[in-house]
Formats: sequence, structure tokens, C-alpha cells
Amino acid sequence: MLRSHLTPLGSVLAIAAIAAAACGGGAGTATPAAITSPDATTPAVTASPPAASPADSPVASPAASVAAGGVPLPGERIAFGVRAADGSSNIFSQLPDGSDLRQLTSGAGNHLCAAFSPDATQIAYCADGSGAFEIWTMQADGSKQAQLTKLGGRALFPDVSPDGARIAFAGTQGSDPNTEVYVVDAATGGGLVALTSCAGAKAGCANDYPAWSPDGKQLVFIHQDDIDADEAGVNQQVWVMNADGSGAHALTTGADPKDQVPDWSPDGASIAYASGTGDSEGIWVMDADGATPRQISGCTAADAKPCAAGSDTGPAWSPDGTSIAFLRNFMASGVSDRPVFVMRADGTDQRRLSPDLTLAAVPAWR
Repeated sequence: MLRSHLTPLGSVLAIAAIAAAACGGGAGTATPAAITSPDATTPAVTASPPAASPADSPVASPAASVAAGGVPLPGERIAFGVRAADGSSNIFSQLPDGSDLRQLTSGAGNHLCAAFSPDATQIAYCADGSGAFEIWTMQADGSKQAQLTKLGGRALFPDVSPDGARIAFAGTQGSDPNTEVYVVDAATGGGLVALTSCAGAKAGCANDYPAWSPDGKQLVFIHQDDIDADEAGVNQQVWVMNADGSGAHALTTGADPKDQVPDWSPDGASIAYASGTGDSEGIWVMDADGATPRQISGCTAADAKPCAAGSDTGPAWSPDGTSIAFLRNFMASGVSDRPVFVMRADGTDQRRLSPDLTLAAVPAWR
């Protein structure tokens, strides 16, 4: 579900849940929980949460060390937020095999929506340390954390352009009450430009979750026409537009809502996204022009709702385009567990990164 209007920050913490607000989709009212870090071994392949009673929730703090000193971290890394028992959220990164878990941010408040720079030396993210959610940046090892924007509205889900010059994000700014896609200068946080507009549309109109194409000429995002009486998105689809906001049009159709976060494959040929209702979503991939959509993971229309196998959202392509990281949400089954999974780009070889119960947020991979 998209964030059509500015909502209380309590519900915005679905950001950490890939939920209806900021870094997630479908579990916005979950009880906060913490994680324990994995050991250095590769996690066992599993499609179900660790054994736990429905009342169980993790209580240990992450055992990862806080990175410091400006030393580049080794290898390709997957970055994601984690919700702790005290309600705060911080960003971690680890290798795709589940080893070398590093805590990058610390402290109270929320640090989420991680997005790597093209050269993987920096991470843009959203944080509410200044009160409102703004865009922040840091080195990939967690050093040199700095607030980039000071817009006073709500800025979420940054994505850095391929040339590193601009950051697109979604949120509410100025007098516009609807969630829109914006762009700012990546070095200064200035030069705010709205790329979408719900002016003249229905009250529940929203444009959300932007992601740059690999050539920097287009942005993919999620658009909804309105919200219904149950606050569900109406005609929630994957759209694409030119980098200046022109030429916006839908790539998908159909009754099932499309959800966060659409992501281009590194070669620009495909787009991954989530689709489904409530706690019964799956990861889909289509050609960049919207042709040949196919489901590669998660719940199907034939599954009972909520889907006991876990609801999949938040796809992120690996740098070589052979794999996809995503979130699998088991909370509808009564377990406080929303881990990051990794699979091949065709949906095979699915494995979770952490063997322990966790409440992770949408991953980024670079």
C-alpha cells in the first residue's frame, strides 16, 4: 500500500517493514523486535521461519560490530534496516552468503531505506534524527554520517542516479499533501524538483518508490489513483517516466496491487516488483516495457490468505543481475519474523541470510 498522505510516524515505521508506509509492504502494525547476528557460516536454505511459537519474538541485540574509520567493507554487500526491541531501526550490511554482518548506524530513532551510490562507496538513507524523515548519507562503512536534505516534510526511499549527481526519493513536501517523487542534488541536497504531481487527481493519489534506470534516462515508480474505504490503493501499478518527469505511463495492469520496491536489472532489460494483496504478495519480473510479467516467488492467487509460506516484497537485483534479494514476511502467521532472502533471478535457490528471527527492511545490493 502506498503512502498517499502524510501519516503519523508510528505508522510510517512500516518503512522498516516494507509495509504501507516507508521501507516495506504489508506488516505495518507488527510488534517491534530485534535480531541476533548470524555466525560466519552460510545460512541453511530454508523457506520457513526458525522454529518458534506464535508468541515468540526475538529479544537479543545484534552482535555485529559498528563499522568505523572509513575503511571500505569487503565484497558485494546487501544493506538493510533492522527494527530493534526498543522500536528504533538501524542499518546493517553483510555479504550475500549471510556472513560478515556489520552495523552501520546506531542510536535512537530510525535509520532505513538504504541505497548504495553507483560506486558502492556511499549509502543514502532516510532517518528521522532531526524530527522529520530526511535524506542522509554515509560512507559504506558507516562513517561520515550527515543529513543531506532539510526540507521539513517527509523524504523516504532515496535512490542515487547512475552518474551519482542526483537522488530521487518519495515523500510529501511543501503544500502538496500527496506522496510524490522528487529529485535533489546528491552533493548539496538542494535544487528540489517534483517529478510527479497529483494536482487535479483524486485525494488518495500517490506516486512512490522511485528507482533509476541503469542509463539514468528513466525512473520506475508505483502510482495509485486513489484509496478506497479500507485505505487500500486503487489501481496501484508500476509506472515509468523520463528523468525529467515527462512521458509517465503505466507498465502493468490488473486488479492485484503492485508494491515496493520496483527495481531495474543492471542491464536495463527487466524490472522486478512485488504484487499481491495484503499479506499474500510475491516477487514478479517483467520486461522493461511491461511485457511478459512472470511470478518468481511468494504467494499465488490460489494460496489461502494470509499466505502461510510468507509474503515476498522489496526486490533488489545483484550487481551482476543473476540474483535478487528480497524480504519474506512471516508475521501474518503469528511469528515476528521478516528476514532478507536471496534467490537466483529465475526464483530458484531461495535462502535466508539470517538464521535467526529478525524484522528487516527493504534491502539494497551493490
